[in-house]
Amino acid sequence: MPTPDAETRRKVLLTPQELHVMLHGETPPVVIAVQSVNPYTGVSSRNGRWIPGAVDAEAYADFAAPAAPELGQRPLPRIEALQAAARGWGVIRGRTVVLYDAERAMTAARAWWVLRWAGIGDVRVLDGGLDAWVKAGFETQDQAEKHEESDVILTPGQMPELDAEGALALASEGVLLDARIRPNYIGGPREGGDPKRGHIPGALSAPAPDNFTDEGPLTNGATLAEMYRGLGATGERPVGVYCGAGMSAAVTVLALASIGVEAAMYPGSWSQYVGDTGRPVTRGPFP
Repeated sequence: MPTPDAETRRKVLLTPQELHVMLHGETPPVVIAVQSVNPYTGVSSRNGRWIPGAVDAEAYADFAAPAAPELGQRPLPRIEALQAAARGWGVIRGRTVVLYDAERAMTAARAWWVLRWAGIGDVRVLDGGLDAWVKAGFETQDQAEKHEESDVILTPGQMPELDAEGALALASEGVLLDARIRPNYIGGPREGGDPKRGHIPGALSAPAPDNFTDEGPLTNGATLAEMYRGLGATGERPVGVYCGAGMSAAVTVLALASIGVEAAMYPGSWSQYVGDTGRPVTRGPFP
């Protein structure tokens, strides 16, 4: 059952105040600013402001491999490339890693999932991102930091995953959540509609933006627990999440983790699923 308490939430999310305290502690965390260019608008998240001590990472280069028809638009990164990047960020096993972005958590969540998948145990996301940090009145600096290279060794496969067949099976055997915006889930008319839109049969629509408040942070734990209870995602049955290409799905996995519900992610997601035209697709507003 969900456990929407502060301690459970703190294992994956930090408030600006909590991060500020950690940065001034004996062992400050490795802070990573997840930068990106929005693939839909072309807008860059870079604004010339960093949380003090933060190093730079690229959302679509460091936490994903190049697109491939059989793998989808944003496959998981090669572990060798991710390890080299993590060493450059100064990641040390046993030391907390804190991620943030300028988009509430829409790209930081993917980075969180990938680093956890790669074996980094204590990874958290700044709740509300850079905007929340600034609104809290904390200082920023005008450039990213450069850390001494570490010798961290990453080990892939440390987070529960689904493939296409597993996702399709889970839709009937457990709870499969579709984290895309609802129009993509519905997919348009059957005749003349885009055959690449629709959803995995049996999947439930659960748009990732619904996890957030208007101000930016994720909504409170009690509300998240009720939202996912309404979808049957209580942890009593297996839960899985997919989206378009493994970004929004990570937000939902993060939100579920914040209330103590473990969910598997389908990294290839819809972009990989429809690569095989023989796989079943459902269109319309119902599972």
